[in-house]
Amino acid sequence: MLAADLRKGFMFARLSDAQLERVAQRATRVSLDEGDLLFHQNEPAERFYLLLRGQIKLFRISPNGNEKVIEIVTPCSTFAEALMFLDRPIYPVGAQALQRAEVLSVDAIDFARMLRESMDTCFMLLGDMSQRLRGLIREIDDLSLSSATCRVAAYVLTKSQPPQMSFDLQVPKQTLASRLSVKPETFSRIIRDLCKKNLLAMRGNHVEIIDREGLQQLANVCGQNEVSLADTFHYPCRPADPMK
Repeated sequence: MLAADLRKGFMFARLSDAQLERVAQRATRVSLDEGDLLFHQNEPAERFYLLLRGQIKLFRISPNGNEKVIEIVTPCSTFAEALMFLDRPIYPVGAQALQRAEVLSVDAIDFARMLRESMDTCFMLLGDMSQRLRGLIREIDDLSLSSATCRVAAYVLTKSQPPQMSFDLQVPKQTLASRLSVKPETFSRIIRDLCKKNLLAMRGNHVEIIDREGLQQLANVCGQNEVSLADTFHYPCRPADPMK
């Protein structure tokens, strides 16, 4: 059962059956209630995780106590795996369940040992991780060069790929605002402005796109297009095809 669940993550799609079974033997299933912490910032990082259901918030706490949401992890995504390549790694972020969640906890030390034993597997995995890094670099560019309105418009577009024209916000607005590097009050104002311009409608947490072309024009001001938007907000970046 653990092996079948592991196959859902891009980190494990390229592993042989024997390698996957080895990982499964050292993996554990963890259930979290809303608000539960999976790990704290600056704890030793001996394991990484695959989210099976629910949502996990990755966040940093500044010295003055302010929280910055780094990522909102969605099902079938792995997180904290890159730390296995560091000497004496620590978690640079904390991880907290935004809703009831289930994760698989993977032994990072043994996984790294397995990669050292198979150069082919190691290079294939690094290729997939490079795709994610490319998406993160694009996001840094977007945060540096784009306006708050551009980022909100871009996010809305990625959450409702054609022909879908509506979606429900699955995370608190304050958390989403932090993820987009926008103050909560600014996020609310931007949503109101987009509604007044008849670009979208919002009822509670339900968002309906009224003028997709108009939203795309806003995103285009920042140099965004449909392809780059998907790369920026997709977590993780789409994996390469698994081994046949």
